[in-house]
Amino acid sequence: MRGRWIPLTGPRRFVGDLMAFAARVPTVPVQRRMRLGEVAAARAAAADRPGWPAVFLKAYARVAADLPALRRAYVALPYPHLCEYPRSVASVAVEREYRGEPAVFFGKIPEPAGLPLTDIHSRVRRLAEDPVEAVPGFRKLLRFSRLPRPVRRLAIWLGLNIARTRPGQFGTFGLSVYSSLGAESLHPLSPLTTTLNYGVIGPDGAVDVRLIYDHRVLDGATVARALGRLERELTGPILEELRRMAGPPAEPPGQVITGRVRVPPGYFPGTGTDRKSA
Repeated sequence: MRGRWIPLTGPRRFVGDLMAFAARVPTVPVQRRMRLGEVAAARAAAADRPGWPAVFLKAYARVAADLPALRRAYVALPYPHLCEYPRSVASVAVEREYRGEPAVFFGKIPEPAGLPLTDIHSRVRRLAEDPVEAVPGFRKLLRFSRLPRPVRRLAIWLGLNIARTRPGQFGTFGLSVYSSLGAESLHPLSPLTTTLNYGVIGPDGAVDVRLIYDHRVLDGATVARALGRLERELTGPILEELRRMAGPPAEPPGQVITGRVRVPPGYFPGTGTDRKSA
C-alpha cells in the first residue's frame, strides 16, 4: 500500500530537532492534586477574566523567584556545570495553524512574576491569535527551520549549552497544556529544567498539577516542595489579585443610583414623592 507523501513543515522540523535533544534529558514527572475552588470562583468573577495559563505562569514564576533551584540549568560549556539565572523566562507552547495543518510554536514571556495577570493573559492571547508572521519569535523559528539539519542541530546544542544565551533562546521553564481540550499529558518532553503541566480542572476546582524536571539539576523532594509552594501561591497572592479584579457588586434589582444615594425607582429626588403620587 502506497501512502501520500507529506513534506515536513518548518515547525514540524523544529519540533523534531527539539525532541532529539529533549530525549537526552533525564526528566522525571512529579504530580500534586490541588484544590483550587476559590481560585476558580474568583477567576470566574473577574471583570477581565484571565486564562488559566496566565494564572499558572505567574504563580510558578513567583515560586521560582523564591526558589533559586528552579532557575538553574545544566550546561556543558566550557565544562558541565549548573548556571543559576536571576530571573525567569517562560516558554509557552501554543498550537497554531500553519500551511493548512496544526503546528506547535513557542513564545517567550520574560519575568512573568512581576507582571499583572491581565498583561500575561494578553501576551498569551497574542501568541495564540495574532498572525503567525506577526509574532517575532515565530518568524525567527520559521527562518531557523529552513537551515540544513546539521546546522540546526549544532545551533540548538550551542543555544542550550552556552549559559549566557540560553534563557533568551529557550527560556528557563516551560508551560505545555491542552486541558481545555479535555485531555492532559502525563510526561511532556522538553530540554528545559522544568516544564509545568496541569490537567482538566474539575467543577470543584480539583486539578492534577505536574512539574517535569531535569534530574541532573533538581531532586524529587525539591520539586515536591515547589508544588506545595505553587498551591499556596495560587490560593494566596494569586487569589487576592483575582479578587481585586472583580467588578463592582451588582445593585439589588428594582433600584437605581443617583449620585451616591440609593433611591427607589420612580422617586423624584428633592420632592419626597414618587411617580404615582405625583
